[in-house]
Amino acid sequence: MSTAQSHLSSPTAGWRSRLFAHPVTRMLIGVFAVLAPITITMILADILVPKPLRIGGWPFLLAAAMSVLSYRYFVRRTEPPRALTELALPGAARETGTGVALGVVLGLAVAGLLALAGAFMLTGSNGWTIALKTLPEQVMVAIFEELIFRAVLFRITEQRWGTRIALVASFLLFAVAHLPNEHVSVLGAVITGVAGLTLSASYLLTRRLWLPIGLHFGWNYLYDGIFAVPVSGHAARGWLQVSMPGPEWLSGGAYGVEASAATLLVWSIAALVLLRRAPKR
Repeated sequence: MSTAQSHLSSPTAGWRSRLFAHPVTRMLIGVFAVLAPITITMILADILVPKPLRIGGWPFLLAAAMSVLSYRYFVRRTEPPRALTELALPGAARETGTGVALGVVLGLAVAGLLALAGAFMLTGSNGWTIALKTLPEQVMVAIFEELIFRAVLFRITEQRWGTRIALVASFLLFAVAHLPNEHVSVLGAVITGVAGLTLSASYLLTRRLWLPIGLHFGWNYLYDGIFAVPVSGHAARGWLQVSMPGPEWLSGGAYGVEASAATLLVWSIAALVLLRRAPKR
């Protein structure tokens, strides 16, 4: 009998396989496995590390690294032995860079449409260093949200119920997860769901996390680090000050451009293009 067969047939493996047999159980444990290290790391850094020593935002990067390690451990303990292809390093830089470029292009397309409508105008600068301060946090956000929504929720749902149901669940779960955010609107929730669908479609292209991580980061960082525009209800703090006059359905209001009709158009087109290119199970 091979080593893998012995592992799967051992009493410990049998108990584990029964415990994690239901996909919902695995998803709940997976979400906890990703969120717990983020929460613990940030709390400990806040308590134990004086603020001047947190320069450079390294606690955010450490928290992201811990969540990746915890996810790897979760997969090893809850699934049959396999290569962790969703986080494989060969080609990671290229796919992440492609995702970042795509996120920036989508963001600039929205900004361009809003500018043409008179709802996006640069009015000043907050100092370029703010762009550096927001970078580590957005790296962490992109990594842990993609681990949760793509690597855990989407992947396990697709394994059990198929691609179509996983895509619908991705839309709904990503929207629902952002409902507690301040200033969220119905349009904002719908667009956030479309963003979740688009990110899942980008995962389907490669079956790896690097492309959606890059896409997620590129969009968020453009509006949080470069343009001072609210991101999913979080206060604006970017480098270039932006004025966004006009009705809320166009500007997005206090929730940010994720509640703008221009974003709905751009992300819907991106979702359709990616879904047509992505192989489905």
